Amino acid sequence: MTPTTPGTRSKADLDLADTLGHELVRLVRLVNRAKSQVSKQGPDGIERAAYAILFCLIHVGPQRTSKLAEFLHSEISTISRQSSSLVQHGLVERLADPEDGRACLLAPTAEGLRVFEENRKQRNQWLAEVLGDWTDADRETLNSLFRRLNNDIEKTSPQFADPASASKAKGA
Repeated sequence: MTPTTPGTRSKADLDLADTLGHELVRLVRLVNRAKSQVSKQGPDGIERAAYAILFCLIHVGPQRTSKLAEFLHSEISTISRQSSSLVQHGLVERLADPEDGRACLLAPTAEGLRVFEENRKQRNQWLAEVLGDWTDADRETLNSLFRRLNNDIEKTSPQFADPASASKAKGA
């Protein structure tokens, strides 16, 4: 692999990236289709989108609404509405923020953990079915490469190809 500076990738690199981009768009579309086939609301009456909050709270720990909005790339008003629904259903609770008594943290309840695990089991059943004909080595390679891709995406912000594109985007 030849070292390159950002923005100076070879045609072969860009062609491979284009193929990957196509497959990623296709993956997102297929995942969205699968989500829409499952009702917009889960079995407990919670919007599917609210499960992202529950996921975050379980994996990152108790958070303020503003941190959740930042983490989930969402508006605070959206996070507030969805988290209120989670609180009403007993899946999330509000706790006093030990660093600032005026603020509150959202945290999963025992019922929230149970519901999350049930949804996780259903998702894992579906993915195991999707990958049922794959070899163990292929499944492990997929997991390894997805982890690597996600890690690299987290570390790399998208950049515009040229300053003219950046200027147009800012003016838009």
